[in-house]
Amino acid sequence: MRLLRGEPVEALSREVGVEIYGLEKWKERALGGIDTSLRERGGDPLEKELDAARQKIGELSMEIELLRQRRRSGGPLIRGRSRN
Repeated sequence: MRLLRGEPVEALSREVGVEIYGLEKWKERALGGIDTSLRERGGDPLEKELDAARQKIGELSMEIELLRQRRRSGGPLIRGRSRN
């Protein structure tokens, strides 16, 4: 925690009797764990927006495919009353 707060690694290494590379390795693992936890929380608004956009793309792609099939079969593209 002291490394994460910004204490100099050299001084901390001497004080606790752990090699600098060991402290740096612990710091990397701690930061990696924090990063993983933040990703797993599921509340990322950008991720939600991206999921909604992907869903809309899927819906529109399906609609396009259905319209292409109707066009090939010779049926009306839009169901309902004729304007004639």
